[in-house]
Amino acid sequence: MSNLQLALPGLLGDTAEWVWRDDDFDEVPVKRFEHATVMRDEVVRAIGPRAGGTYVDATLGGGGHTVALLEAEPRSRIIAFDRDRAAVDAAQQTLAPVADRVTFLLAPFSRLPEELERLGITRIDGIVADLGVSSPQLDDAERGMSFRREGPIDMRMDREAGETALELIERLPDDDLANIIYEYGDERRSRRIARSIKKALVAGELRTTLDLRRAIVRAVGPARVGGVDPATRTFQALRVAVNTELAELERLLEVLPRLIGEGGVAAILSFQSMEDRLVKRAFATAEWSRLTKKPQSPSDEECALNPRARSAKLRAARRHIDQGDPGQGLSQEPGLE
Repeated sequence: MSNLQLALPGLLGDTAEWVWRDDDFDEVPVKRFEHATVMRDEVVRAIGPRAGGTYVDATLGGGGHTVALLEAEPRSRIIAFDRDRAAVDAAQQTLAPVADRVTFLLAPFSRLPEELERLGITRIDGIVADLGVSSPQLDDAERGMSFRREGPIDMRMDREAGETALELIERLPDDDLANIIYEYGDERRSRRIARSIKKALVAGELRTTLDLRRAIVRAVGPARVGGVDPATRTFQALRVAVNTELAELERLLEVLPRLIGEGGVAAILSFQSMEDRLVKRAFATAEWSRLTKKPQSPSDEECALNPRARSAKLRAARRHIDQGDPGQGLSQEPGLE
């Protein structure tokens, strides 16, 4: 048993991140929490943390990947980012026994360069980013991210900044709203949906997430038996737009080459095709050596235990620098063979 396991009783194996799911939308919802960190072992193998290394968990959430990295190498250091104050506050309590090895930052990962500079860190040895929405955010009706629970049409990850999804809907013309639903949700019926949402808004019938779902269903009809809920793609698109998720990811991918030292690894878990395409494109450049030709997927066993993991794709790449590059990195040991 590792030193971290001794320091964190109860946080063993896949027990570091809350995952919620509904059993049935039509019945009274029953909250079921499972301790599951998506592709935990695969991420650790990719990163290969070493003693004395400095690593970034760009999406702290429940702290699952931070715990996994510190269990693998207790003598490493983690810089943990999250823009959700509730997530940071909860993780600080959970990880209090190893607080000397974790620096918590309430900030989006797009601010990685500025925050590391403020800490006096010029290079890191690796980074993990899980781009999925955390289950506590879905579970909290007040966050407005789930069409299964009635709450305000908010959808912000940082509830202290930016416009809500309802404010976005109010501000955008029909065509612009339709474009967002199409581009970020891959929803072919976007124009019909946008018109229906705007009609509900004008009629004063757009106050809660369930109102929003009803407007979508009016446009496209109810879900087919065994099919995806008709509101899924639209809710995804609005959340992505509200939180500028693709711009955040693009910024992260842009700055990583100058922040990760030679031999360091970036491991990124995506859950949407548009995110995966951005990561794939970034890792195809000369600064990176991909650790696998294709993205890794979770095992059948993991998917059975945690259905949220089913759409996960893990891409990992090692940073390499030309000999003529004056900015040599920190890592001297390969993270994955």
